[in-house]
Amino acid sequence: MAALTDWTLVRSFLAVIRGGSLSAAARATRLTQPTIGRHVDEMEATLGLSLFTRSPSGLIPTEAAMALLPSAEAVESAMASLVRAAEAGGSVDAPRGTVRITASEVMGLAVLPAILADIRHAHPDIAFELVLNNRTDNLLRRDADIAVRMARPAQDGLVARKIGILPLGLFAHRRYVERFGMPAKAEELAAYHLIGFDRDDHSARMVAEGILPISRDIFAFRCDHDAAQMEALKAGLGIGVIQRSLAARMPDLVPVLADAIGFRLDVWLAVHEDQRSQPAIRATFEGLAEGLKAYLAA
Repeated sequence: MAALTDWTLVRSFLAVIRGGSLSAAARATRLTQPTIGRHVDEMEATLGLSLFTRSPSGLIPTEAAMALLPSAEAVESAMASLVRAAEAGGSVDAPRGTVRITASEVMGLAVLPAILADIRHAHPDIAFELVLNNRTDNLLRRDADIAVRMARPAQDGLVARKIGILPLGLFAHRRYVERFGMPAKAEELAAYHLIGFDRDDHSARMVAEGILPISRDIFAFRCDHDAAQMEALKAGLGIGVIQRSLAARMPDLVPVLADAIGFRLDVWLAVHEDQRSQPAIRATFEGLAEGLKAYLAA
């Protein structure tokens, strides 16, 4: 077996496994499809292994490919660390470079920008990339450097810090209450216009599990984007869930069943253990921790 020394072959190999086809890998790496194909062929020839089999649905990794996957991801992690060190200018103390952060839609829209602005004033040479979704991006694959999450990340190799507890509640716009009133008890909620999910119930069940029975049919406004749900609440479309700290910024929102129904989520920060010492990532992580603690205490 010949030595494999070209990182680009490994990168293309990982992209094909994750994308399932040469075309998907080409889009992910911004290379051409023939280039990806040549990389796979060269890696197979170098290692003397068959890495993929063709099927109507795309390329399926062989057992040999899956056996190589952990080592390939370790190489990817090492390359990412090298890039971060280069971006920091070789200095162990200089907080400069790019930090990629993943967070939920509402946190990224309404909470994090002000915190990142404070970090920017302290560390002007850091560039931020913000990825918003309600799923857990894979820090091990470098989908992001730092994750702000409402549950403790379960991946091995991560350093997670619990920042605090985020209280949420039911609210409605004052105009909605003037027109339709509000329920006196939880059992009456179904008679009102509720704001909730359409097809993706991940966020709703994480918030309401064990507190309220929920299903798609009970909602009069359905959308799978939390930010759009928040805007619908502010527009007076019905009763919905929002962070109490955010509701306090909106004087036209009225609490609904505040004494009877409340929700709590844990707030966590996570970073890959190999990345936490990078100056830009460390400065951003600590700045996020400080800013989020202040937000939760408000």
